[in-house]
Order: sequence, then structure tokens, then C-alpha cells
Amino acid sequence: MSLNNLADLFHDELRDILSAERQLIEAIPKMAKMAASDELKDAFEKHLEQTIVQATRVEQAFLDTGMPARAKTCEAMKGLIKEASSMMEEKAAPEVMDAALIACAQKVEHYEIATYGTLCTWAKLLGYTEALELLKLNLNEEEETDEALSVIAETVNSEAQA
Repeated sequence: MSLNNLADLFHDELRDILSAERQLIEAIPKMAKMAASDELKDAFEKHLEQTIVQATRVEQAFLDTGMPARAKTCEAMKGLIKEASSMMEEKAAPEVMDAALIACAQKVEHYEIATYGTLCTWAKLLGYTEALELLKLNLNEEEETDEALSVIAETVNSEAQA
């Protein structure tokens, strides 16, 4: 794909985040299964439900651009998931594994927050009002998830410190 203008770049990044969300739909259940903390497990399960909806919103955002909803492999998410998978193979006390899972999940959230923030800025500039509203919903949910993980981390990190 040729990137000749901001609309091309927006579409390319939208394809990337669609791939990221789809990759997460596959990865989150594995993280939930590894979590020892019921609160963390519940947070992962809730975010899986949100992620499924977020992927659908991204697909809907394509409609506002007039372009087809086709993903392109998000290499950044692929790397973040690979890092999390590697961490889950480590031998660790349950509390330490939970701390590691939260760290991995927050890296993912921060990537998504950055991406959705950028996409919202571009959608506004390009006049993609429907896409903007959909992407703002995703951004808000990613920020809420990051905050929830930070709250859970306070307890988990204290337990892992012992």
C-alpha cells in the first residue's frame, strides 16, 4: 500500500490495530488461565469481552473511510504477545507470575492507547466522525483497563515482594 497522504496512513494504521485486536482475542485467554489472582483472572476475562467488541468497532470504523476492513499483521503486537508467552513459560511463584502478567498486559494497553490516540487525532482531522466516535470508545476502554490493572498490581506486587 502506498502512503501518499494522511488518509492512506490512517487506513494503514487501522489495518494494523485490527490485527492487534484479533491477535489479543487469541492471547488473552492464555493469560487469564495463567493468572492465580481471581481479580486478575476476572480482569482478563472482562477485557477479552471488550476486545471482541473493540475489533468489531474497528471493522465498523472502516465503513466511514470507504475502505474494506482488512487487517495487516501488527508486528508490534506480535512481539508483545511473544514476550508475554515467553514470560508465561518461566517458573515463577503464582504471585510473581501475576505481577509479570500485569506488566505484560500493561505494555499491550500502552501500545493500544498510543495507537487509538493517534487514530482519533487523524480521524478528527480527516472528518471521519463515525470512525472517531468508535475509536474513542476503544481508547476509553483501553485507558480504563490500564487503570484497573494498576489497581490490581498494588496488591499483586505487594504479595510478590514477600
